[in-house]
Amino acid sequence: MISIRNSVSELERCHQEREAAVSCYLTAIRNIAHYTIKLDDQISEPHRAHLGALADDVAAGKPGVLEESNATLRSLLRDYRDKAAQYLNTLREELAGTARALEEILDSLSQSDGDHETRLRTSLCVLRQISASPAGGAVRAAVEAAADTIEQSVEQIRKQHQLTISQFQIEIRMLHKRIDSLEASASLDLLTQLLNRREIEERIRSAPPDSCLLLLRVNGFRLAEVHFRADVAAELAAAFTKRLRNCVPPTAAIGRWSHEEFAVILSVPRSEANSTAKWVAEHLSGSYACLLAGKTVRPTLQINVAVVESKGNTPDRLIERVKAFLTGN
Repeated sequence: MISIRNSVSELERCHQEREAAVSCYLTAIRNIAHYTIKLDDQISEPHRAHLGALADDVAAGKPGVLEESNATLRSLLRDYRDKAAQYLNTLREELAGTARALEEILDSLSQSDGDHETRLRTSLCVLRQISASPAGGAVRAAVEAAADTIEQSVEQIRKQHQLTISQFQIEIRMLHKRIDSLEASASLDLLTQLLNRREIEERIRSAPPDSCLLLLRVNGFRLAEVHFRADVAAELAAAFTKRLRNCVPPTAAIGRWSHEEFAVILSVPRSEANSTAKWVAEHLSGSYACLLAGKTVRPTLQINVAVVESKGNTPDRLIERVKAFLTGN
């Protein structure tokens, strides 16, 4: 009888833990839908709708839906990432094309304005010569008045063109800033604002021979999502990123290779890189204070660090070594 009661209690406890995990999972899906960056209604709204439908299916508790939802969620996120990247690339191309068109218009205005002004001023000189000649005495006053009027008009047109050109220059600068901003955002991880995998991999391939790579495997982000909530995991990632930035030189390039893997490019000797790795492993491992429903929770991180020298490695070999450590293979 006692054994049955213990078994029932254990089943109830397992059921409660499962319900809590499912609740966290649902919250994570709904948060992903809620915080989806709005790019275009045809991209963002269907993505949110699909995520909402997925959350409803999981909440309904249909057999097999929870297991299938993992692949569905990955597929939805991957599809949105690809569409968002394509949209941003298209937008960058359009902005770059607009900037080029404005520059061409600006050049055209400058050239045409100069040509017309030269012709008008040449004609003015001819008129003034005519008015100054003995044969032009009868119409001297009229010619001089006309020449003065034309000269004033030319000056006014020149000022207007200069104002137009200045406005175009301002627009072009703003477009270039927008293009730079889009290019920068496309190379960053949205959550941590570190370089994304594509960007950090490109930088690793082009790293100087005397540089060292600091590779970090972090265990704890996924556990924080399961034990607490997705927003706690996000806060934990932000806190970890802040500490990591403080541990490395300002010139270091830091990238998020994947969810729990990071890579840092250091322009320092191997001995100094080893010291930095030891410091990072000791001071970034441990608990972090995060807020959950107004209360402080303390998820923990465990960090494994390795140092790889660029010297003596081809770019492909260097990437292979990075992948081998970060994936644990």
